[in-house]
Amino acid sequence: MQSVIQKIEAKYMKSQVVDVQSGDTVKVHQKIREGNKERVQIFQGTVIRTDRKASHTSRITVRRIASGIGVEKSFLLHSPLILKVEVTKRTKVRRNYLTYMRERTGKSARLAGVNFDRDAVNTVRDEKAEAEEEKLKEEVAAAAEAEAAKKAEEDAKLEAKAEAALAAHDSAPEQAEEKSK
Repeated sequence: MQSVIQKIEAKYMKSQVVDVQSGDTVKVHQKIREGNKERVQIFQGTVIRTDRKASHTSRITVRRIASGIGVEKSFLLHSPLILKVEVTKRTKVRRNYLTYMRERTGKSARLAGVNFDRDAVNTVRDEKAEAEEEKLKEEVAAAAEAEAAKKAEEDAKLEAKAEAALAAHDSAPEQAEEKSK
């Protein structure tokens, strides 16, 4: 039996997230809000820590060198602000916490790469979201079809009006000739 907290957490969890491991080089697409504008910012770096993979509070810590200074950022994988996590490189490591990478720079900070199927790792299928997207597409198509039918009806009315005006215009000189006789 689930507790109330577990039910609430399950409600807000994403159905699937990318399997990220320590040592992976990732691109994290994060939604940033500045004033009333929103944009997507990409943070690319090496994952030095993964926490609580099966939990609602699953977190990764990503480190990169920016302008000669090490920058670390933690991301909650199930956050609605995280749009996409893309694994670009996978490396062989034997630890979960790669905190020793903080002291290393240059060649000593390299990790041995491993071949992996990038498409299989980065493909995340969310059936619920796909069904929602299909429903939205169908609604948009139905609205476009209704709009096209409405436009065709208006065009038919305008065409009938134009024909009536032409007929009236053509018959007007004939009537004027009959009156003058």
